[in-house]
Amino acid sequence: MSNVDEIKIDQPALSFENSPESDDEQRKRLEIEELIAQNENRQNIPVNTLQKLALTSYGFVNDNLRRILWPQLAGVDVNTLERAPTLGELQNHPEYNQVVLDVNRSLKRFPPGIPYEQRIALQDQLTVLILRVIKKYPNLRYYQGYHDVAVTFLLVAGEEVAYAIMEQLSTTHFSECMQETMEATQRRLMFIWPVVNFENPELYQFLQRSTVGTLFALPWYLTWFGHSLNSYKAVVRLYDYFLASPIFTPIFVTAAILLHRSNEILKEDCDMASVHCLLSRLPEDLPFEHLLKTSSKLYDKYSLTAIENEVEVLILKEKEQRNVEEKMLLERRKKLTRSTSTNRSYNLSQWLPNLFTSKSLLVTTAVSIVVGVCAYYYKNQYLSAGIS
Repeated sequence: MSNVDEIKIDQPALSFENSPESDDEQRKRLEIEELIAQNENRQNIPVNTLQKLALTSYGFVNDNLRRILWPQLAGVDVNTLERAPTLGELQNHPEYNQVVLDVNRSLKRFPPGIPYEQRIALQDQLTVLILRVIKKYPNLRYYQGYHDVAVTFLLVAGEEVAYAIMEQLSTTHFSECMQETMEATQRRLMFIWPVVNFENPELYQFLQRSTVGTLFALPWYLTWFGHSLNSYKAVVRLYDYFLASPIFTPIFVTAAILLHRSNEILKEDCDMASVHCLLSRLPEDLPFEHLLKTSSKLYDKYSLTAIENEVEVLILKEKEQRNVEEKMLLERRKKLTRSTSTNRSYNLSQWLPNLFTSKSLLVTTAVSIVVGVCAYYYKNQYLSAGIS
């Protein structure tokens, strides 16, 4: 498993409430249904058409349509799916226990009221799905949070299709997250800062002064926000968007959220604990359709090359700052060591002369004589009594 800290933020229970379909959602659904009806072979819908539908408002609208369109968008041929092995066939995998542990923690990601037997079956399918991927690609490392992505595809598309989608995403979108260490992912998260700085320098400076870092955004990036949102509808809408977008798009969605919350953030105390606490909890009323439009504009506006150059400068500054801080700490330690050594020498030099004054020598000699006399007396008493 990758050496990433466990995502310890309490995972919210997903809300699966079916809200009434709006007029705009209905129009979008009818448009998609007509497109599907016009294509007898559903695999023939052009990818750019699917991408446009996924990126524009409301995405694929509902799970019935997602079940048809997600595999195509991910490049999966549903006619050539592999048979799923049994759970018993995978129990010897070294990551088996960790995967089972994480899957058992994912109860809140299943629909409420689901029959016990069905839930257990889904958990077993989720475990098999994950282990199949990392067994087939031993160079990929399972990370905690991967199951949050997999369970979303499992609930929508079923076990075999979900596996095929996760196989594709694990070798593309999530491949960086599945390296031996999280170093590349942590560096990727720093791409947030140049985008924020380009758009809102005041917000950027505030966040840098707070030293909040990017840990708050790690679960968002690793799970496509699936771990951090409590609205199932919002999660699958984001998955529409991410499936149709370039690999690093979650970075731009994160930047869009920070920019959207700028007024709220700037009112917070400028310290790491306060800002991290504020950012790590996503508001329930985030306007995701607006945020996704902002994200797309940001992606088109700023090239990855320009952002990467800014990140290099930022990394260099942080390294220089660490060197300065380490040097100052070393100097303080040296001064403390010298001060302690001087004080000890001074105390000893003060104490020794006093110890050997004529008065102290006289007292010491007298005590020694008394102790010797007592020892001699008691020894003779013990000998006369027959005690050896």
